[in-house]
Amino acid sequence: SEVMLQQTRVETVIPYYLKWMAQFPTVVRLAEADQEDVLKLWEGLGYYSRGRNLHKAAQMVINEFDGDLPKTTKDLESLPGIGRYTAAAVASIAYDEVVGLVDGNVKRVLSRWFDFDAVVNTPAGEKHCWEVAEEIVSEIRTGDYNQAMMELGATICLPTSPKCDECPVIDFCAAHANGTVDKRPVKKSKKAVPTVTVGAAVMMNENGEVLIGKRPQDDMLAGMWEYPGGKQDEGESIEETVARELMEEMNLEVRATKILGTYRHAYSHFKVVLDAFFSEIVGGELILHYADDAKWVAISDLKHYPMSKIDRMISDDLMKLFVVDGEDDEQKISTKN
Repeated sequence: SEVMLQQTRVETVIPYYLKWMAQFPTVVRLAEADQEDVLKLWEGLGYYSRGRNLHKAAQMVINEFDGDLPKTTKDLESLPGIGRYTAAAVASIAYDEVVGLVDGNVKRVLSRWFDFDAVVNTPAGEKHCWEVAEEIVSEIRTGDYNQAMMELGATICLPTSPKCDECPVIDFCAAHANGTVDKRPVKKSKKAVPTVTVGAAVMMNENGEVLIGKRPQDDMLAGMWEYPGGKQDEGESIEETVARELMEEMNLEVRATKILGTYRHAYSHFKVVLDAFFSEIVGGELILHYADDAKWVAISDLKHYPMSKIDRMISDDLMKLFVVDGEDDEQKISTKN
């Protein structure tokens, strides 16, 4: 749950957590699972490296810790995807290790409680918050204390309009005493988020199957399936982008014929606007230069393949166009082509 809660709200995580625990109730079951099954269960939760790392961590627990989850912050941090906060949260909440922690909520509480004027979203500000958290952590019921600090920030010490009149530590709050609550925490302004324009090809064969590729393990969204394509270069049309990317990625000469739709999604550091085109293969032979794998898949079977948000939206639109009662509609596919 702590891994799922990284960058994600509790109400979003709960249904994913319940499904996850039903399918992977033990570290052994998770370690033995296929990565594709792990990613499919994670689909829609975002930040997919968390799912891949959790899978790798389970395998490391089996191979290097005899199947027992480490009980100390130091050993937990040795697992893939487990950073300082997650290690401290698990160690203190599950095993009552006396260790402080800092997340976004705790950072806000501390900056007001002690009236920090340091910029908290810098390495120096982050270091200062951790030092204070470690200094004031309770040696009694440490896990409960850490959860109380996080809950205080999530429910009372809010980013805007904090509920100071309901705060149990208002008598100790330096920012409240100094009238600086609205000025804390001090944060460095974030850079503007760039937008990337992408073109993708939806190619169908004579059987009404569509071609999808599997992203390589060393790239963003590793192991996820997608409609092949890529970023638009300066000076080219989006149709030219589709043609160029398909030649570069799959050695296929394609022609974009009709747009299926325009899709938008925001990631942590950039936004994507993707135009998906029905496309014809007019030459070339399928040779993978980028993807780890490629498959022709029946539209009704696309639901079994883990995909990113945008690629799932494309698949959903294809389902609406071509699938009736769970089966591919050959007549509609023939008419569309």
